[in-house]
Amino acid sequence: MPAKLYKLNASPPARATMMACELFKVPVEMVNVDLMKGENRTPEYLKMNPLHTVPVFADGDLVIHESHAILIYLAEVYGKDSSFYPKDVKQRALINQKLFFNDGVLFTRMRNITYPAFVLGQKGVTEQQLKDLEECYEFLEEILSRQKYIALDHITIADVAAYATVSVFDYILPLNAKYTKLSAWLKEMEKQPYAVKHNAEGLKTLGTFIHSAVNSK
Repeated sequence: MPAKLYKLNASPPARATMMACELFKVPVEMVNVDLMKGENRTPEYLKMNPLHTVPVFADGDLVIHESHAILIYLAEVYGKDSSFYPKDVKQRALINQKLFFNDGVLFTRMRNITYPAFVLGQKGVTEQQLKDLEECYEFLEEILSRQKYIALDHITIADVAAYATVSVFDYILPLNAKYTKLSAWLKEMEKQPYAVKHNAEGLKTLGTFIHSAVNSK
């Protein structure tokens, strides 16, 4: 029986796990979860994930409901190419560091804008929220001036996670031309086959909605 990934295409964390499933050729059934219909709050879903979020990855009797934990599990169990999450402890520490950075800084600052827009119907964006995104751009530009990718000198699961998040930013705060390293990284990630297949469509859906929400009062 194949594993199941419960997802919503517009969700950046879900898109990250979808890309990883493609990257690692995971035999998986992808199940769309319609949040508008409350499919994430049914007793069956809440049994898997009491936080009622997406994604959820179910592999036999194992259920994981945090995207970064899913990414690590997929790399460990299904990854044939260990470069995406090397065995070396020091390299893993650098990747984990950037996974935490994506979760605690990049995604959090984006969610501070997207959640009120989606759930509360809030329009517009504050100056502080824009400053927070601008600071993210600055952080990323500095990071990418030290190595070509987010954690190491090649693509890792940290890039997959961060790309799913950062690709949304441009719909909120257009990327300034001065961020040359960040722009190059985004273009490189955008053309990866797994990103073309599993990030582009959901990004457009979320981006169009967010652009409309933050540019109206």
